[in-house]
Formats: sequence, C-alpha cells, structure tokens
Amino acid sequence: MERKSLIIKTKNKKEVADITDEINEFLAAEKNKNGLVNLFLTHTTSALTISELDSGTDLDLLDALDRIIPKINYRHSHDLSHMGSHIVSSLVSPSLTLPFNENGLILGTWQRVVLIELDGPRERRIIISFI
Repeated sequence: MERKSLIIKTKNKKEVADITDEINEFLAAEKNKNGLVNLFLTHTTSALTISELDSGTDLDLLDALDRIIPKINYRHSHDLSHMGSHIVSSLVSPSLTLPFNENGLILGTWQRVVLIELDGPRERRIIISFI
C-alpha cells in the first residue's frame, strides 16, 4: 500500500479548511485510477469530515461543535484550554476513507473534504494511503 503525506497550514485558532482540491491533486498523480483513499490526520486537536461549504456553513459547523462540548473543568493534565478540542476530534474523527476514480474523489454534488482546525494556527499532517 502506497502512502504519502500532505501538510496543511491553518491560519486561525478555529477554522474549516477545504482540502478537496489538494486530495484530488494527489489522486491525479496516483497510478491506480480506481479504488479507495484513506486520509489519516496525525493530530488530536483537529478532525476530518465531509461537509457542504456554502457561505457561512463553516462558521455554523464551528458554532455547533462549540455548543456540543460543554465548558467544564476537565481533568486533562497537559493543557486544560484545549481539552474540548480533543473531544471534538474524537467525536468527529481523525480519518476518512473515500472512493475515487480517474476523475478524482467520488463525492456528492455539494460534498467537500474538510479539515476542522480546533487549536491553530498550526501545520497539520495528513497521511494519504491508497487502497
């Protein structure tokens, strides 16, 4: 199984970054033109998901995630300020597996692959494996 890495540089404390085009660039260079691609984010304060990215939907998604995770006294010993980010990352997921063909990712009309940054700005590494 072939693996590659993609580095995404986020710009804000919290943001939703569309990485669909970057993934499709990797797929265009792939020898196998049909299969599955697995994306694995090597961080615990960010996540990957599929979302629509119409005007304002990125902020709606971040607002909804903020409301899901309560502001309580966590027991996390490393840094209490980002424990909520760890929980969101676990709930949303650090990985995706998606089908692709010679045209790129097979997605619905409005679907985009997004990285949800929860503790930026940072460099985020995604391991891309072709199956």
